[in-house]
Amino acid sequence: MTVDVKYTTSATAKGGRRGSARTDDGNMEVTMTTPSELGGQGGEGTNPEQLFAMGYAACLLGAIKAAAGKDLRISKESTVTAKVGIGPRSEGGFGITAEMDISLPDIEREKAEEIVRKAHEEICPYSHATRGNVDVKINIV
Repeated sequence: MTVDVKYTTSATAKGGRRGSARTDDGNMEVTMTTPSELGGQGGEGTNPEQLFAMGYAACLLGAIKAAAGKDLRISKESTVTAKVGIGPRSEGGFGITAEMDISLPDIEREKAEEIVRKAHEEICPYSHATRGNVDVKINIV
């Protein structure tokens, strides 16, 4: 597979799950906190799973808009909610799961399923990156 890169970004993390992360252009800076469910203190801050969920949700919605094409307008009320889980894998280490709840108001279910399938299978780079590595469930709500 070859990728014709059109955009590159970078971010730097310090301290891992109990530190901070910042994009190198300074547009985003976050304090990292380990969730209490994973043995951390929880509290204010974010974690890699939240950042992944936000990125995947935004990327998939963008792919849905692209899949709809110019003939079908995706409402501003359309949403993708990504639920990202993390836990121990049976093979050792940790793994993540993703459940994508997609709301496309004013689009018939059959058409919505067609658009979402195309977006997930053919367009979204997050979906390409996770395929075969992350259990991703798609729900049209």
